[in-house]
Amino acid sequence: MAETAEGSRTAGSTDAAAPALPKGFRSAELGWPELDRIPHPPHRLPLLGDVVGVDRRKPVQDSMRFARRLGPVFRRRIFNKEIVVVWGAAPAADLADESRFAKHVGLGVANLRPIAGDGLFTAYNHEPNWQLAHDVLVPGFSREAMEGYHGMMLAVAGRLTDSWDRELAAGRAVDVPGDMTKLTLETIARTGFGHDFGSFERDRPHPFVTAMIGTLTYAQRLNAVPGPLAPLLLRGAARRNAADMALLNRTVDALVEERRGSGGGEGDLLDRMLATEHPVTGERLSAENVRRQVITFLVAGHETTSGALSFALYYLARHPDVAAKARAEVDRVWGDTGRPGYDQVAKLRYVRRVLDESLRLWPTAPAFAREARVDTVLAGDHPMRRGAWALVLTPMLHRDPEVWGADAEDFDPDRFSPQAVRGRPAHTFKPFGTGLRACIGRQFALHEATLVLALLLRRYAFHADPAYRLTVTERLTLMPEDFRLRLERRTTPGRAE
Repeated sequence: MAETAEGSRTAGSTDAAAPALPKGFRSAELGWPELDRIPHPPHRLPLLGDVVGVDRRKPVQDSMRFARRLGPVFRRRIFNKEIVVVWGAAPAADLADESRFAKHVGLGVANLRPIAGDGLFTAYNHEPNWQLAHDVLVPGFSREAMEGYHGMMLAVAGRLTDSWDRELAAGRAVDVPGDMTKLTLETIARTGFGHDFGSFERDRPHPFVTAMIGTLTYAQRLNAVPGPLAPLLLRGAARRNAADMALLNRTVDALVEERRGSGGGEGDLLDRMLATEHPVTGERLSAENVRRQVITFLVAGHETTSGALSFALYYLARHPDVAAKARAEVDRVWGDTGRPGYDQVAKLRYVRRVLDESLRLWPTAPAFAREARVDTVLAGDHPMRRGAWALVLTPMLHRDPEVWGADAEDFDPDRFSPQAVRGRPAHTFKPFGTGLRACIGRQFALHEATLVLALLLRRYAFHADPAYRLTVTERLTLMPEDFRLRLERRTTPGRAE
């Protein structure tokens, strides 16, 4: 799940007491007094900025390329938007200090506010609804709640394996990103909202998925054009985005109305949104806020997890020795049980390492932004005024050679052995964001992904096309592009039938 909102009323009230910050995008020159000291790409052009040689469809990978050349703190300018990018372990750890820094909603995340509003992921720090929603919903991710979701996760995974068995029988390779998207959408829809999109019974993606991808892509495109020219240059895209947002709203409104009409479900996230009062204030979520939170969970609750599973399957297929070790662990821990229990998932420590290492190399929510609560100095070197912000480039933080070694580009799950984890500095692995507003659904996503990887490892051997080279597509989140696997059904005694 992408970064969603958690918070502190104390921290929020402190910020609220300070003078209001300007609305909208704040370019770096407004908050970094010594901005000229920070390097930027060569060949900067007047008005256009750092656009020479860039691929507007892949801003994250462009930034990774610049990061390798410019160092752990650098800046980029696209038209009139100047941003400071951070990936070094020391400044990134400093930005994690909650007493001096908070979440910043900007760039692509702010572009999602027309559809998600003050939902958990897109709310500004001063908006009260995200705190209300967080406090109401956090019990929905307790151990007791997670145990309740486990059976539904198994049921949806069974629909995936039924589909893969059919593809295997027909001699066809499986579309990994497409099928992982179906899986994770159905999982969050079933567990959180009691809804079935019927994804595995469709030849094409559900219209909700198509609309979701459209809104994410449009949000990213808005960053690649000058603001005043966007209505002209993106006229057609804006119309499509409006239609996509309308479809998302209609879908969620129907889902909520169905629940209201039924008189309630079984205590899932939607029930909590509709009926739970804040434990202190007695407030409830408004109808509009319920819609925004449902959209947030449906989008963030499946888009990033599907990417994480897809990358993990790519690396398992590319590293048969790792796959064999993970598979042996599943066979040993689960034995011949037909339906592994909730507690048995947490015992798959090596499978979890595979997932963590995949998230290290390709964190599917690839950046998070932090803004200064007060005037401060970043890592003892870069003055920042209150409200100045920086973008933490997570894939490069996860590749910092001072932390991860000279082989940081290599896939090695043993980086997440207990000894290795204890030996690393804090705040160097951040696939779920950081601080008070880190991902509220982190444990949900990790349990789901570990369970699914284990079920697939136990049932199949994976064979990737030797000619395939990893291509990463970007739509605010990251996903392998055109990645397919050929399957082989296992015949060992430990496999699932």
